[in-house]
Amino acid sequence: MEITLDKHAANEASVKIKLEEADYQPKVDAKIKDYAKKATIKGFRPGKAPFGMVKNLYGTSVLVEEINAILSKSLNDYLKEQEFEILGDPLPKEDETESIDWKKQKEFEFAYKIGFVETISVNLDQKLEAKNYTITLSDKEVNEALDNIKKQYGKMTNPEESAESDFLYGDLKAEDGSFEETLSLPLKEMDGRSVKKFIGVKKGDIISFDPSKAIKGDLAEVLNIGKEEAEKLQGDFTFTVQNINRTEEAALDQELFDKVFGPGQVDSEEAFLEKIKTILTENYQKEVKVFNEEQLKESLIKTHPLDLPESFLKEWLVRANEGKFSEEEVEKEFPAYAKQLTWSLLSNQIAKVNEIKAEHEDVIEKTKDMIREQLASSGMGSQLEENMDMFLENYLQGNEGKNYMQMLTAVQNEKVLDFVREKAKIKEEKIGVEKFKELLEN
Repeated sequence: MEITLDKHAANEASVKIKLEEADYQPKVDAKIKDYAKKATIKGFRPGKAPFGMVKNLYGTSVLVEEINAILSKSLNDYLKEQEFEILGDPLPKEDETESIDWKKQKEFEFAYKIGFVETISVNLDQKLEAKNYTITLSDKEVNEALDNIKKQYGKMTNPEESAESDFLYGDLKAEDGSFEETLSLPLKEMDGRSVKKFIGVKKGDIISFDPSKAIKGDLAEVLNIGKEEAEKLQGDFTFTVQNINRTEEAALDQELFDKVFGPGQVDSEEAFLEKIKTILTENYQKEVKVFNEEQLKESLIKTHPLDLPESFLKEWLVRANEGKFSEEEVEKEFPAYAKQLTWSLLSNQIAKVNEIKAEHEDVIEKTKDMIREQLASSGMGSQLEENMDMFLENYLQGNEGKNYMQMLTAVQNEKVLDFVREKAKIKEEKIGVEKFKELLEN
């Protein structure tokens, strides 16, 4: 057997494997003899058919099978010995494979395309354009959350006369007869001038207006109708009031505290507000954590560009996915794929050099936290913890073991980011919610 490597580019190469008869024939003959012992062929007792007949019947398929096995092992072993990082999987050169005469040839030559990166080194002593943000809430966010809770747990009433924040339920009609729909009209979504027409109205009243000018937001979203229908809402329309719906805010009392957080969990208005603030902070901090991680990844990728074999990877993605993605789709999504691949290579290199490992116990704890978070709103409470082992086992063993490997990778990535954050001395900064929203927009 002869294996040769030809690097025809900085990140692509071809590997050729030449096989002589001595490399494969002993294994082929042994396999055919094993077939002969078990074969049932008409006219012969089981296992008594002549070797030549069995070879004639099964020889070619056995030859192909054994050569493929030899090629797979030899190629994998050879590539493991190389110092560069292999990307994707080797791609057989199909035109050469198609010209093989399996019945007559004694020597075979196979060629594969490979893509790789030569060296990966990470310098964490340089300055990275990233900060580690923590969120600080203002009274504004707490009060907004409190108002939403009071409305959510408030009492629905149907007053005789409408006020500014009511919902009017009724019939919206175009005066030319081209549109008619019964729907709910939220007065808070109307502009200041138009809403005056709808304040102080009663059941049966008819109001004339132009929805496209009166409603501030997206018509389809505000009125809960299709986009095509929303496009028709221009010009002269009437709205006939069928009912007036108003939500009276819930009082800040023990009944509300128990409804929101469970009986006996909060016993005062001060404790209620503090609990809201804590939950809001935790929720925002989860978003901030994701943002911190992404900007740190972006900075690492920007300061450590890798010369990826783009043409090879695009071909590999098309062929490996067996027609699931077209060349055009791969081309469109490739920048995002290349960024994720670069991060994965950098993360693995940092972990390797600095001996960072994801332990089994870490995977267990991270998965438990994920399950608790997903089922937090289910109301299962202590029952969740009682059945945690069952939930844990079902998840980690699911998806043919891929869930476990995904969690293992997630844990390692978190450890790598924590290491980078400390090693590169990433600055800490406290920010408010408005500032965080600005960062997300930018």
